[in-house]
Amino acid sequence: MTEPRIGQNTEVTLHFALRLENGDTVDSTFDKDPATFKVGDGNLLPGFEAAIFGFKADDKRTLEILPENAFGQPNPQNVQIIARSQFKDMELSEGLLVIFNDAANTELPGVVKVFDDDQVTIDFNHPLAGKTLTFEVEIKDVKAL
Repeated sequence: MTEPRIGQNTEVTLHFALRLENGDTVDSTFDKDPATFKVGDGNLLPGFEAAIFGFKADDKRTLEILPENAFGQPNPQNVQIIARSQFKDMELSEGLLVIFNDAANTELPGVVKVFDDDQVTIDFNHPLAGKTLTFEVEIKDVKAL
C-alpha cells in the first residue's frame, strides 16, 4: 500500500516555519505541537497548500513562496488618509496597529504609516503583502479522508 500524499481530501499534520527574506521568523511550530489541518479548510493559504501537494509523512523541505501565492501584493487603495480628529485621546506612533470596524462590524486592522496634526495615513494591507517568504515544512502525518 502506498503512503498517502498531500492533496484534496487529506488531513495533514506538520511543523512549519515562516520566515522573511532577512531570516526573521514570522511564525513557527517547531518549538511546540505540530499543526493539523484539512486541505482546503482555510487554515493554510492556498498557495502554501499547493506548494506541499504530493508530499508525504517524513518529507522535509524549505520552499520559497512568492507574494502572489502568499499574501498578495500591496494594494494602494488599501492605504487610507483619515482625519486626525478620528483619533482623539489616542497616542499615535508610526507602526502602531489600530483596529477599525467596517459596516458589517468586521474588524479591520491597519498600521499607522505617518501622521500630523490634521491627518493620519493608515495602511490596511496585510503586513506580509509584497513579501517573498521562506516556508520550511516537516510533514509529520498525512491521512486520507
